[in-house]
Amino acid sequence: MAPPSKYSPEFREEAVRIALASSKTVTEVGRELEMNPETLRGWVKKHRAATEPCADAGLVPGERARLRELERRNRELEMENAFLKKAAAYFARDPR
Repeated sequence: MAPPSKYSPEFREEAVRIALASSKTVTEVGRELEMNPETLRGWVKKHRAATEPCADAGLVPGERARLRELERRNRELEMENAFLKKAAAYFARDPR
């Protein structure tokens, strides 16, 4: 029988979400969360395998790296866009 996990499922999900959405490396995110970066890397790998099976099948390693980088950049731009929409809405309702 395996020992009980030190991390809750909610913490795992949130850590993976942060790691995937961040422009930082998994190692940097793991250190910020005060956990072993390799543990987080394993969670991210499992998440990707569960949510993106065969998403990059048939790609050569260089194409996979490029695809990953483009996906990361896309997430980053989506977060920036969401922030700008919120800021625009805030200033649009401010009567100054």
